[in-house]
Parts: sequence; C-alpha cells; structure tokens
Amino acid sequence: MTPDRTGKTHTVFSRRGFLATAGAAGGGLMLSLSLPFGRSDAAASDFAPNAFIRIQRDGQVVLTMPYVEMGQGTYTSIPMLIAEELEVNLKQVRLEHAPPNEKLYANPLLGVQATGNSNAIRGAWKPLREAGATARTMLIAAAAGRWGVDPKSCSAQDGEVIHSPTKRHLKYGEIAADAAKVPVPTSVMLKTSEAFKLIGTPAKRLDAAGKVNGTGVYGIDARPDGVKFATLAQSPTFGGRLKTVDDAAAMAAKGVRQIVRLDDAVAVIADHMGAAKKGLEALKIEWDDGPHAGLTTEAVARELEQATLGAGAVAQNIGDSEAALAGAATRIEAKYQLPFLAHATMEPMNCTVHVSKDGCEIWVGSQAVARVQAAAAKTAGLPLEKVIVHNHLIGGGFGRRLEADGVIRAVQIAQQVDGPVKVVWTREEDIQHDMYRPYWFDRITAGLDHQGRPVAWRHRFAGSSVIARWLPPAFRNGLDPDSTEGAIDLVYGVPSLHVEYVRVEPPGIPTAFWRSVGPSHTVFVVESFMDELAAAAKQDPVAYRKALLDKSPRARAVLDLAAEKAGWGRPLPKGMGRGVSVQSAFGTYLAQVAEVEVSKDGAVRVRRFVCAVDCGTVINPDTIEAQIQGGIVFGATATLYGEVTLKNGRVEQTNFDTYQMLRMNEAPAVEVHIVNSSEPPGGVGEAGTSAIVPAISNAIFAATGKRLRKMPVDRGLLKQPG
Repeated sequence: MTPDRTGKTHTVFSRRGFLATAGAAGGGLMLSLSLPFGRSDAAASDFAPNAFIRIQRDGQVVLTMPYVEMGQGTYTSIPMLIAEELEVNLKQVRLEHAPPNEKLYANPLLGVQATGNSNAIRGAWKPLREAGATARTMLIAAAAGRWGVDPKSCSAQDGEVIHSPTKRHLKYGEIAADAAKVPVPTSVMLKTSEAFKLIGTPAKRLDAAGKVNGTGVYGIDARPDGVKFATLAQSPTFGGRLKTVDDAAAMAAKGVRQIVRLDDAVAVIADHMGAAKKGLEALKIEWDDGPHAGLTTEAVARELEQATLGAGAVAQNIGDSEAALAGAATRIEAKYQLPFLAHATMEPMNCTVHVSKDGCEIWVGSQAVARVQAAAAKTAGLPLEKVIVHNHLIGGGFGRRLEADGVIRAVQIAQQVDGPVKVVWTREEDIQHDMYRPYWFDRITAGLDHQGRPVAWRHRFAGSSVIARWLPPAFRNGLDPDSTEGAIDLVYGVPSLHVEYVRVEPPGIPTAFWRSVGPSHTVFVVESFMDELAAAAKQDPVAYRKALLDKSPRARAVLDLAAEKAGWGRPLPKGMGRGVSVQSAFGTYLAQVAEVEVSKDGAVRVRRFVCAVDCGTVINPDTIEAQIQGGIVFGATATLYGEVTLKNGRVEQTNFDTYQMLRMNEAPAVEVHIVNSSEPPGGVGEAGTSAIVPAISNAIFAATGKRLRKMPVDRGLLKQPG
C-alpha cells in the first residue's frame, strides 16, 4: 500500500495482477503529438511494465489509450496523468488506440470499454498515475543497479534517470531492457499536488495540429485499397420493411456497381459517394410501413402522462412526504415535458467494412470499440478474434457512437460486396434513423412552510431507460443510475422527499444516451421547479437556493461565484432577464447564470452565460473551459430549437433546416470560472449541457413572467399581443 497526497493508500499489484486488474479498472493509454492509429506489438527488448506503457530501446514512450478522442480533449488531458508520474514531456511520447479488450481496458465506472458519461478522467485518475509511477520506479531501480548506487540517490526528469552526486544520467531507452528485469514494486509513491509539473497547467491540445492540417484521421477518412462507397435508404417508419425495389434507373447511373437489398433497407454501391447518392435517388422503393405507421409524438406523450398517474419504482425516500404535504402552508404542483432529441454529429454515421471468408476488418470511429467488435462478429457469424477493428478520431459522439447499429448495418451490406465498402449515411438518414434522447414526462409537487421553505417534495417521472438495454445488469428493481441522476440526492436541504421512476419504452423508437444523459432531463425539471418555489415564496432565486444549501458547501460556493461574476441583482433593460441553475452531476458541482433577451415577437436571444464550476482537481484548465463552452452551446441549441417529432410513424425532421443548430451569429458570450479544489477530478464534458437548459428557461421567466414547462422554447407562448 502507498499513501497519496490525501493520506489514502493504494495497492500496487504484481506484474500479472497489475495488467489484469489495473487494466480492467480503466487505464490504458498511449500518448503522442503525432497520432498514428495502428497498434504494433511490443518488441522483446521493450520495457512494458503494465497495460498502458511501453518504452522502446530508442527511448520512444508509447502509451495505449483505451478512451477515444471526439473533441473533448482526451488525447491531451489523459496523457498528462501518465506523463506527470513517468517524468516525461508530452513531446516524448506517442499514442496508440487500445485494441478491443474489455479485460484490460474496461472503463472502471462503466465496467465496459467505452468513452462516455464524462468519466474518462475520473476513471483514469488513479490507475494511470499509478502506471506511470510504477514505470518510473522500475527505471530508477534499473539505472541505480547499473551504477551500483542506492536508488534513493537517483531521480527522474525529462525521460532520463539522473544520479545527482555524480551528475550521471541515462535515457529511458538505454535502460529499457534492464528495467524489464526489475521486479514490479509492491508500492509506489504518487506525487503530491505541490510537485505537479503538468497536471493543472494549460497544455495545448495534442490533436489540434492534425485536425487543422488534415493529417488527423477520422472514421469517414478511412480508404483501404479497393474500397467502394455506399449510401443507403432505411425504412422511413420504425419497424417498417422493404417491399419492392425498381433499380433499373439506379444501375444505369454512371459509377453505380451494385444494389444491396436488406429486410428493411436498400444500399447503393458505387465508385464514389456522389455516384452512390445519385443511384439512391434513382431507386423506386415501396415500403411496408409496419406496425407503427400511425405513431405520433402526441401518442407517445399521452402514454407517458398516463404512466405518471400510477406508482413507479422508488428511487429515493426521505421522511414522510405525504404527511408533510398535508401539513404544508402552500402546495405547488407542476408538469414538465422534454422531447426526443437527435445527436446530429458533424461527422455523419459511417463505417468501412471488409468481410472475407476468414474474417472481418472494420474502420470506424467508436466510443465503444469492444462492442463494435462483438456486434460485427455476431452479425458476420465469426469468432471474436476474427474481427479486427481500427478505431479513429470521432467528429462528434455525444453518446451516438456508444451504439453499434451503424456497424451492424455496414457489416450486413459488406457481406454482399466483394472487397471493402465504406457505408456513409446521408444527413437525412442520420437524423431520421438516429437513436434518440428519450421523451420525458414529469409530475412534481412540493409543500412550503409559512416562510416559503420546502418541507415536502414528491417527484414522479416516466420515460425510456437506455441503461436497461445498453447495460442490463445496471438496471435493478425498476431503476437505473442514469435516469435518476439529478432527481435524487439533491444538493438542497429538503426534510421529506419521495422520487419515483416509471419505465416506459416508446413503441418502436430506439433511444440512446445523449450528451448529459439523465441530467439533461432531471436538472431541467428540478431547477425549473426550484425557481417556481422561489417565485411562490416571493424570494430572489439565488437567495432562495442559498438558504437551502447548508449541507452542500461546494454547491453554495459555485452559486456564490456565478452570481457574483454575473452581476446578479443589477438591473437589466426591459425585455431582458437573468436565470440561474445549480447542479451536482458527473462528480462536478456547477452553477450557471443565463442572460436572455425576449423580443415582442417571442424570439429569444441568449446574450451571456456565466458558469462557475468545481470539478475537483483540475488536469487541464483549457480543456475544462472549452468543454463547458461547448456543452453550453449544445444545451442552448436544445433549449431553443431541439425537438424530434413523429407523424405517421416517421421522424419529421430531415436536415439542419428542420433540426436547427445555434448559428455562429447567435452564439452568446460565455464566461467560465473554475474553482480551485483538491477533491478528486469530476467530469466536465456533459455538465455544462444539462445545467444551461433551466438557466435559460428561468431567465425567460424573469424577462416575461411566463413559465416554460415544456422544451424547446415555444415562441408563440412568449409573443406579445398586438
């Protein structure tokens, strides 16, 4: 066991145990300023003390990364952890993607090999620092052995071991072979925060240059020799089937080589994407619309509303909320709704596959590469080891690429094609055949005492459980940790509380994780309702919340900071308002203040956001700021425009003209203020998204006096008469 800067101890494993346990605990890593994406086997002379680090004889440090880069800065912040303890500069190391291997590279907070839920840094914080410290300790021991000195008289710096008394030094590569023979230490000392050189500094993004100069390789960039291109049309209704196809005109199009028919889709194979799209447009397709041909958004909402009238699984119960409600001076009730949302990533769904008699090779950008391998193996009827997956940079994930449906579809198509084929979804296919953020319906009631403080809180909500499908063991007793996060364990002091969840799966509609997942729903409801309670109590929204935060000093601190920096209480021009929200999610405390302007025609313009965030120990402050900024824009887009609607079993939105994004000229000023903290790191990739939705809706109330309980913003409700 070894102590860290907090006085806690860490077990360090034997070589075999370290590989099996620390790897399974989430830590693989490979760093690099250049970003090669193949994985090479270690040479016999390389020093590879664990599943994360390989030091070659030429001194090259190779770090194996089990997490994927999709714009969130993973390929910079996580390498900083290992480089810190290994005492190397980021310029001295090279990164490789980890291969599919759940035993070695599972995310410790998910139990599977995946990048999501804002937990890459949280999962890597301990095991990757331990991996670096273990390698450093063994390298020092090897150098000391060669010199015949006490290891305590040696230190490591910039990829070298130094013996200060004699000023001798050896590069890591020179002692790699010797270090490989050193017994794995039973304990290692991790650096104190005072000794950090990299952690906490604003390191430049290692992946930025490749993305600017075009050398960074995304899944859509893959071009194996002989590749053909494909695009597809899938049944426009959920559960529909292919009836007939007239492909004569398509096959006559220049460059079109083949038409592939599946049970519920048609694909056109061509020499290039342009030809494939022209061929697809020329197809005459007749569909069997299937059992959900009449499905509408209104029908989904009615089913959820009805479900909330019955009892659900109890997510949390504190005190006797029914008795407290009966004795309350004031009773407040509200119903909230949130729509289906698409991911609409800038890189549309794509996957390149080559299926042969003996195997299957895949080129893709995935958040869950082991799932991709397993799904492809099952679809192709091959053993797992016969499926090779090359993972790449991702042009936007947001949870969409935690799914393997696009890979399954590509393998189905590739099984009928001779040679590799790149399947690229059009934007219309991407939006109309997404796996959507669930639709939610909530009923919430509170009782206030004579001072306006909540004495009772009852909350029941209904919607789909993504976890129940994606990770069934985590769905227990009718509950899952994703759907309930943000609705339970409130930061506020409420003496009696009762929260229930009713699982209702929408008919035929696939649901999936969406940036900020459960809290994208629960935080909107909780923080909107908290604002309603403040209004009912005739109290300032910030002061009202602060009075309930005695048990949560970190939440109170971010609220104080955000309010101060936003100038809370200063007068605003007519038609403008400020709104606030507070949340604890993903291991991070965050408060947001939104400043909005509402015009007479009901149009909402967000002018300014101020965010205060306590995400524990900061790895790279630049990444935190960028992540919060991006999350805010993502959440603001959903608040103002985001909605997927159904009519006749079909998604009505098709492209960015009907599924609108926040435009550059609409982008608000965003201020991010980071609280200095010594707590373990929290997640930041999604925190900004969930908290901004109620901040905007509360600001609209402050500007107009109109309460919005259904998203997205309805301009018609805000339009002034006359």
